[in-house]
Amino acid sequence: MSSSDFTSLLVKREGPVVSVVLNTPHNGNLITEEVLDELLSVLEFTHDHPEIRVLTLSAAGPDFCVGADRTEFDRLMAQDPTGAGMRALSSKARRVCDSLASTSAVTIARVHGRAIGAGLALTVFCDLRAGADTTRFRLPELAVGLPVAWGGALPRMLHESGAARTRELILTGESFDAATARELSVLHKVVPEAGLDAVVDAWIRPLLRRPGAALRTTKAILSAYSSVARLTDGNLLDGDLLAGALAAGRAQADGGETDHL
Repeated sequence: MSSSDFTSLLVKREGPVVSVVLNTPHNGNLITEEVLDELLSVLEFTHDHPEIRVLTLSAAGPDFCVGADRTEFDRLMAQDPTGAGMRALSSKARRVCDSLASTSAVTIARVHGRAIGAGLALTVFCDLRAGADTTRFRLPELAVGLPVAWGGALPRMLHESGAARTRELILTGESFDAATARELSVLHKVVPEAGLDAVVDAWIRPLLRRPGAALRTTKAILSAYSSVARLTDGNLLDGDLLAGALAAGRAQADGGETDHL
């Protein structure tokens, strides 16, 4: 497995460590169907190779990820107004996020710049999260007429950050800085961007010394407890929610009624 196998990612394996870099900086590392397919390929590889201890997720360019590709949403709805394509895309997003949480490898997010929508979701589904002190986060879905229904981000945020603060972030759509993200447990460590690699390396070193079976079992136990806390979440409906909202938005636009931000 190497970067030559991928179009939108840079992937490198060094023994028990796999590094994944989102590599479409020209568009802010938008999450497209191609990116999801490639992430699934990498994550399936880690599931099939338990000797991999750590997977790091970072990004090229000035931003970690500015969200999902809305033009792709519009294209899918135009091709099939029933929303079948949108539901399939949403299912892939959920599978990526679930795989980040369930792979036996410890997943580490290295975040900088902006992490918006899907970018925030990818961050919180990693086990350990380090961010530059200049990083900004936002959940903008409501402001653009969509529910927070990408990859199971809502139940994950509720579990990681608490209901009250998550509700505020969703309803107001306000961006928040790295210090606030640390308070909300979205990030575990906040350092100047130049220090991010050192933080990630400091996490990796002890993980490589842990007995493999114990590390895998501990990750599975932590994932299981997290899943129990989320048994009643509705993320299986994410595709239907997104498709319904997009269809309603198209109908409203056709009727000449438009909300302006």
